Amino acid sequence: MQDPNELENLLERRGALWLALSPLWLEREPREREYSRMLEVVETQGHTPQELEMIYRLEMAPVMSRRQMSVAGEWRAFDEDRLLLDLARHTRRLHGWRKGFWLLFSGLTTMMSRPRFDILIERLHATSP
Repeated sequence: MQDPNELENLLERRGALWLALSPLWLEREPREREYSRMLEVVETQGHTPQELEMIYRLEMAPVMSRRQMSVAGEWRAFDEDRLLLDLARHTRRLHGWRKGFWLLFSGLTTMMSRPRFDILIERLHATSP
């Protein structure tokens, strides 16, 4: 049985990062202030580039790529609470075969946002001592 506070703890740990990184999947290029916010949150939380890569590929890309490809939803006005809940539910189930599955298919789920993520990583390296 899962801890009833698990979802809340996950949102507390990851919510700010997930929201900061979500512009990587917008239909427009992230603005300078959005990249600055991403860097601020990553640096504040102390994630290494390797940890950030796994969060991006395994936790975010499977959920965000579905939103990006959906013609039903209006992406520009996404509901942050709903987005966080979707990301938390996905991440909570991310173990065993699911983790392997998303690692295997992460090339497809990150294809559209990878250039933007790479810009973020370059900027992260440039600001690191």
